[in-house]
Amino acid sequence: MAELGLFPLGIVLLPTEQIPLHIFENRYQELIAECLADEREFGLIFADEDGLRELGTRAAVTEVLERFDDGRLNVVVEGRGRFRLLELTGGRSFQTAVVEPVEDVPDPADPADEERALELFGRLVELTGAEVDPPEPGADQLSFALAGRFEFAAELKQRLLGLTSERERVHMLAEVLEGAAQAVEREREIAERAASNGKVDPRG
Repeated sequence: MAELGLFPLGIVLLPTEQIPLHIFENRYQELIAECLADEREFGLIFADEDGLRELGTRAAVTEVLERFDDGRLNVVVEGRGRFRLLELTGGRSFQTAVVEPVEDVPDPADPADEERALELFGRLVELTGAEVDPPEPGADQLSFALAGRFEFAAELKQRLLGLTSERERVHMLAEVLEGAAQAVEREREIAERAASNGKVDPRG
């Protein structure tokens, strides 16, 4: 167990995922400055009108993109290990908490589900024209590596964060990606029909 500085946000950071952050509040400027000086991590945790979630992700600043004269920062952070809140603590300008690590159980993904998830990833990239590189072959925790490349809803990412079985995460992700691919294909078909008034143009 260890005490960790917290950065509550309306987003979920997954392990291995990289995201940009604009640091403008004084308390979080202080938190990030300490993390940079001491090369340590902070806890990024999803928060909304219902409050803090129980599970979050340790985050490390991997790049400082820009520093402003007033102390604001643009940084890139990367998700590391997961943690569970045990007790909120005080005494700092930013929220702190005693946390414990969350580890996976030994339950590797079904190779068929992994193959399906990777194929669906490629299909969605092709359908949307997005410029996103696939995860490295044999990537550790493929589920997080894939999910971190999509703009999923925070609640869905939080569900993935809470699963401690890679098998369950990859299976769930494959189902979600299948639904997303079908939705994109339907939207494209509807747009094409609308462009032609739903009729075949005999002129070709």
